[in-house]
Amino acid sequence: MYKNFFPNTHIYVLAPLAGFTDLPFRSVVKKFGADLTVSEMISSNALVYGSKKTLQMLQKSPLEDPYSVQIAGAKVDIVKGAVEILNDQDGIDIIDLNCGCPVPKVVSHGSGSSLLKDLPLMGNIIKTIKDTSNKPLTSVKIRLGFEDKNHIDIAKIVEDNGADFLAVHGRTRAGKFKAPVDYDAIKEIKEAVNIPVIANGDIDSFEKAQWVLEHTGCDGVMIGRGAVGNPWIFHQLKSGTKEVDITVRYEIIMEHYDRMIEFYGERGVAMFRKHVHTYSKGYKGASKLREEVNHLSDPLAFREVLDQFFKNGECVI
Repeated sequence: MYKNFFPNTHIYVLAPLAGFTDLPFRSVVKKFGADLTVSEMISSNALVYGSKKTLQMLQKSPLEDPYSVQIAGAKVDIVKGAVEILNDQDGIDIIDLNCGCPVPKVVSHGSGSSLLKDLPLMGNIIKTIKDTSNKPLTSVKIRLGFEDKNHIDIAKIVEDNGADFLAVHGRTRAGKFKAPVDYDAIKEIKEAVNIPVIANGDIDSFEKAQWVLEHTGCDGVMIGRGAVGNPWIFHQLKSGTKEVDITVRYEIIMEHYDRMIEFYGERGVAMFRKHVHTYSKGYKGASKLREEVNHLSDPLAFREVLDQFFKNGECVI
């Protein structure tokens, strides 16, 4: 079943990242090389209680095929109810359970990486998703442990309760996003289970992704923060080349802007400013561009400035 979705030797996945991996960004990386995109993390409680904002987060681009929706939850009955709601949504191929988020407000509710402290509960929730879902695949995103590493036990629970594949962030919850990523531990998980494993954590360049795949033996890589300001990393991986022509960068940046305006309307201008700051790194005149766009609110005027800068600008990276 898994190989029907991902026929390549390796798969390249855009990780969920709150505030960044919205529909416009996902559609861009999908168009330019990502094999799989995942929704921003969605609260099972919010789904069950009918949050309109949460239901809106389920929207996907026509390009997103396959498409995964990631949910978080700590109560079996609530998660089951959330899955039943997702069952009525077309276009979802995978339901992913978040067992890795280290953010205090998520952990304090027993969700995310907090589930790593209660493996029987985690296993029960995974099994509930698998048994309830009418979607083709179930996956799980994990860390190596909560305070200490017990990554093999965690991975075995994921496999034994029916998950079709798993993604591993190579830190414990205590390590948050600062501790060194333990790629050896990810490799140990890959060797310990019979389901596909996707490596995640500090993969921020074409070379790093290639090294992680070779070192861990994993079936793919999941890239989140490493794709912000650098979405062409998926183009690099897909094409198998380190070089990214400046015209490709230009095409990707302008595609992203156009999709933001299409999805958010005029509000997309202000929202895109943070992306301009990351996209312009390494370009001559970047600070002047950032200052200029901070004072623009008209979508057409904003686009003209971007178009001129990135089409004719000189990237010195």
